[in-house]
Amino acid sequence: MDKRGKIGVFDSGIGGVTVLREIVKVLPEENYIYYSDSKNNPYGDKTTKEVQRLCDEIVQEFMKKDCKAIVIACNTASNKAVQFLRNKYPEMIFIAIEPAYKMVHDYAHDKETLVMATKGTIQSEKFHLLLKKYDNHRTFLLPCVGLADRIEQGNEKEIKEYLKERLKDYKGRVENVVLGCTHYPLIQNEIQEVLGSVRFFNGSSSLAKHLKEVLQEQDLLNEGEGNIEFMASQDLEEKQRRFFELLNRNKEDN
Repeated sequence: MDKRGKIGVFDSGIGGVTVLREIVKVLPEENYIYYSDSKNNPYGDKTTKEVQRLCDEIVQEFMKKDCKAIVIACNTASNKAVQFLRNKYPEMIFIAIEPAYKMVHDYAHDKETLVMATKGTIQSEKFHLLLKKYDNHRTFLLPCVGLADRIEQGNEKEIKEYLKERLKDYKGRVENVVLGCTHYPLIQNEIQEVLGSVRFFNGSSSLAKHLKEVLQEQDLLNEGEGNIEFMASQDLEEKQRRFFELLNRNKEDN
């Protein structure tokens, strides 16, 4: 692989921008392509075969654009498709996001913990293996059906009403919150408004460090001035505007 190749990052929407932000912090000289599959959002209510097909199509587009590594910035896609993709494309580097429940075990094991995630992630075998291994027996699992979709649409009023209703039973009861969907860090402040002072955990920073380690091991780190390209399966202009706004960069900078 060419060290000048791009890093492809994809999600079922723009939520994966929270992952890309962490990656750019540690790998600012790389070139990126971000793909928002807004047309098929959310992935959480789709079958494993459907998710695998959608991810496969995105991977094929990335490979046409000479990507040297692909980051799956969607917990549902990571759970349902990463092994399928690794088996089909053994020459490609795949780095997959995971719910940061192990971080609770490492840093705040004795605290009451709320895991917020999509129904698909919470019901997945991969997450249950993680929970079984690191369970602090003080953990509540909350499937947030429809929350990622509301964040994708950007309706602040609906988001606040949703959180007020779904989180009311946990106010004052939990100290840790695991954000098990890459969309959720975008509304971290709104979650804190309901729950009060809590500590958040998500897997983005760990993923970024792991990606850098893998690229270093394979001598694939780029040297130069990185740029970011945006692609979307639907509503390109609007999604692109929100994406670069959330990334804290202007499209003109790329």
